[in-house]
Amino acid sequence: MSVPIRIYLASRSPRRRELLRQIHVDFDVLLFRGPPREDPETNEAVLPGDTPEGYARGVARAKALFGARLIPMRRLFPQVVLAADTVVEVGGEILGKPSGAEHASEMLTMLSGRWHRVLTAVAVADAQRLEEALNVSEVRFRDVSADEVRRYVASGEPLDKAGAYGIQGRAAVFIEEIRGSYSGIMGLPLFEAADLLRRFGYSVC
Repeated sequence: MSVPIRIYLASRSPRRRELLRQIHVDFDVLLFRGPPREDPETNEAVLPGDTPEGYARGVARAKALFGARLIPMRRLFPQVVLAADTVVEVGGEILGKPSGAEHASEMLTMLSGRWHRVLTAVAVADAQRLEEALNVSEVRFRDVSADEVRRYVASGEPLDKAGAYGIQGRAAVFIEEIRGSYSGIMGLPLFEAADLLRRFGYSVC
């Protein structure tokens, strides 16, 4: 039997909030501690030997499971936890969020004129089980000039985004072609997210 849908979103991302609202999923944000006192369970450091697929899945899984453990500890109302993680991969290199403006410029220069992959893993968990999925999409940037990179970085938009750009923002003018899921590139593939929630008995759309 389907039940009214309300979940915990284990993410600070305004894009993921916007996407859940798009499919009429009500949510409460479940926040973890950030640097410098971040919870070790939600550490996003890329380790030697990590593959893009394994890294994205591992971070999403860890956040969903840790969120589910936090619910009774914080005496919160029981609801499933949805977590996601997005990485960009180009030439075998994993690009997460840039550490600063210079790093963002380096990433955007690397993406200029090339195809890259955007991988977003989604995990949904409660106290008993975990379900997960991975969306892989491809994006091609046109040639982006050094001046365009400089102006885009100066806008501040790239600094909290995997690969140093947001498809829903100013960087849309750099994108020549996409293959795959627009919402996945944005940070939460809605097809996969809805499918996972249905597995927990929630009615989506």
